[in-house]
Amino acid sequence: MSAAYFITGTDTDVGKTTIATGLLYAARLVGKSTAAGKPISSGCQVTPNGLCNADAIALLAECSLPLSYAEVNPVAFKPAIAPHLAAREVGVALTVRSLLKPMQYILAQQADFTIIEGAGGWRVPLTDHDNLSDLVIALRLPVILVVSVRPGCISHSLLTAEAIVRDGLLLVGWVANIIRSKIFRLEESLATLAERLPAPCLGRVPKLKHASSAVVAKYLQLDLLD
Repeated sequence: MSAAYFITGTDTDVGKTTIATGLLYAARLVGKSTAAGKPISSGCQVTPNGLCNADAIALLAECSLPLSYAEVNPVAFKPAIAPHLAAREVGVALTVRSLLKPMQYILAQQADFTIIEGAGGWRVPLTDHDNLSDLVIALRLPVILVVSVRPGCISHSLLTAEAIVRDGLLLVGWVANIIRSKIFRLEESLATLAERLPAPCLGRVPKLKHASSAVVAKYLQLDLLD
C-alpha cells in the first residue's frame, strides 16, 4: 500500500531535507520502494545539466524508483532568495497549476513511500495571491512538520500546526531537529511540544557531525506513520 507525505518546516534552513532523506532511507531499510519530489527550489548551482539544487539531489539519491532530476525538481532558480522573488527576477510565472502536474506525476508512480518536500515554511508565497501551501491542499497530502529546536520554536511550531489544520489538512507527525549542541531547557521544550502538537513525535535528531540519511534514519520511528 502506497503512502505519501508533504514535509514542511517551522522556517527555512530547519533541516527538512535532512529529515526527509532520513525517512526515505528508513523506508528503504524495511523494503519499501521510495520516491520524492521537490516542486520548487532556489539557491541552485549551474551544472552541465542545468540548474541543480543540493537538497533535490539528496532526495533523488534516496529514490528507489527511476526518476530523473527534472522530475524530482521541476522548477529551479539560481538566486538563493524566496521562490516568488526568484521567479519574478527571471520572468517565470510561478503558479500552483504549474507545480501540480509534476508532483501528481511523482505520486502516480505509486511508490510505497513518497515524500514531497516544501521550500521554507508553510506559508511560502508563489504569486501575489497563491502560496505553496495551496499546492499541498490541491494534492491533499498529510503533513510532517520539521521543528528546528531553538528559542522560539514552540510558538513557530504551534502556529504552523494551526495553519495546517485550518487549511483542512492532517498533521500526521513532527520531528524535533536539534540543531544546536546546547539548548537551554531542552527537555521541557520538547515536552511542551509533545503536549501541544496534535500529532506524534516521529523522532528526536540530535546535532550530528555527519547527518547522512543512514545516520538520521536511526533516530526516526517510521512505524508511527502506519
